[in-house]
Amino acid sequence: MGTGRPWRGVLVAITTPFRADLSVDFDQLQEHVRWLAAEGCHGVAPCASMGEYRALSDDERAAVVKATVQAAPPGCAVVPGVGGYGSRQARHWAEQAAAVGADGVLARPPDGPAARPADVVAHYREVAAVGLPVVAHNDPYDARLDLTPDLLATVAEIDGIVAVKEVTGDVRRLHRLRDLCPHVDVLVGADDVVLELVLCGATGWIATLPNALPRQAVRLYELCAARDLARALPLYAELHPILGWASRPEAVQAVKLAMECAGRFGGRCRPPRGPLSGTAVDGVRRDVLRALAATAGPAFGAGSG
Repeated sequence: MGTGRPWRGVLVAITTPFRADLSVDFDQLQEHVRWLAAEGCHGVAPCASMGEYRALSDDERAAVVKATVQAAPPGCAVVPGVGGYGSRQARHWAEQAAAVGADGVLARPPDGPAARPADVVAHYREVAAVGLPVVAHNDPYDARLDLTPDLLATVAEIDGIVAVKEVTGDVRRLHRLRDLCPHVDVLVGADDVVLELVLCGATGWIATLPNALPRQAVRLYELCAARDLARALPLYAELHPILGWASRPEAVQAVKLAMECAGRFGGRCRPPRGPLSGTAVDGVRRDVLRALAATAGPAFGAGSG
């Protein structure tokens, strides 16, 4: 999606597959990356929150990024998450990503105690110094601070900050960000506002739904980007229930279950994430089946190329 801009288009925040003994299943990981690319996704983001990076050992995390780069076919970007306690850790993961051939990094604010604005800027300066394009990751629900538009505008003055993954779901932020730092791309970070944000100018979607339903997600993104509301709105309405699970505290478990419901390998999560409740299981299954039913048949397939 644009020469030299690997963060654009539909990038999948991929899950980390675990075997029954909770060891990382690298064969499943690499098969999943190849399948997502074949289904039309433009890239993948391993070791983000969806990838349970905090539950991985350092060796496992490095191996997941390396295996992902090795599996990604030409044209499929790899933008790993480099979240860490502080700038020293985040820079280490950015250097590791660069060493194995990643195309960019997805960088959260520090995972440690709430940082002052100056500390946040220094954090991003360290990550950007590695030389890969940096997508700032703003998820105040999972972090200790909010990369507000005003703070992000200061961060965006650093060479190498190319985009922000905006998870708050507040569509008004896109307009404020475009006003304050027009050179920075805004990427959709919450699946259930993809139509609203892409229509208003977001240039990419770091998504979770494509782990289970990539063809449907790419088709929705393409329709939104083309401003084809006549076809985008009905599809969005059918997909929206399953899109909403990514904004819940049990998002990782829900996405892995959605993968199973769609005939893929989802597998277990590592503690502290436990299994979903019976009510949540029923809800995810219902919403996946609805999405599959709505996109079955030759009519959807013919229009998705």
